[in-house]
Amino acid sequence: MTIHIENLHKKFGKNQVLKGVDLTITEGHIYAILGPNGSGKTTLIKSILGMVIPDKGQISILDRPIKKDWKYRKHINYLPQIANFPPNIKVRELIHMITDLRNSPSAKKELIERFGLEPFLNKKLSTLSGGTKQKVNIVLTFMFNSPLIILDEPTTGLDPRALIYLKELIQAEKAQGKTILITSHIMQFVQEMADEILYLLEGEIYFKGSIAKLLEDTQQKNFEHAIAAITTTKSHA
Repeated sequence: MTIHIENLHKKFGKNQVLKGVDLTITEGHIYAILGPNGSGKTTLIKSILGMVIPDKGQISILDRPIKKDWKYRKHINYLPQIANFPPNIKVRELIHMITDLRNSPSAKKELIERFGLEPFLNKKLSTLSGGTKQKVNIVLTFMFNSPLIILDEPTTGLDPRALIYLKELIQAEKAQGKTILITSHIMQFVQEMADEILYLLEGEIYFKGSIAKLLEDTQQKNFEHAIAAITTTKSHA
């Protein structure tokens, strides 16, 4: 799924969060959206999702403007950073409810087995650990076949085995030609998964390109140091 963003602006009060963002995201790639807190990452993602209405500019998905066209959202699977599940509902009930709402075939059985959620299906969400809630979150995100997947801090609370399964899932979706957007503070995860880095700083895209290009531009040998060098360069500019 191709996304085209043109001259995107968003202001909250006196705070200009996005400042004329221009961006094209092509299908079949994994993009990591990075940047310090307050850089505009969440606002950009929520604008793509239609959860934030920009003050100026246009977002097109599949060559069609998304403004006043909510139907495009059915082509997106979204994993929020914090999943606010109803506390008194059981895991099984939540999965069934989301399946009914989406009204499309799902791969929930395989995902439930893969992430070892069978013992938790009849437990209320309020009784689950943070890591188990995140596994439920991942199942809900990946059980539908959509061309665009947006993952906001997907590794939060995951044990090593679940993290391996998540990486395998993401790579399998990419192999099917899907577009995947990821935000993460775990640089090793980003380095393993991302084809392209989008680095936001003060509401603008300061870098877009491969990790190899980032290392070359910053003259760093280490990915984490290269990310730090971007921020340092900008702050001294």
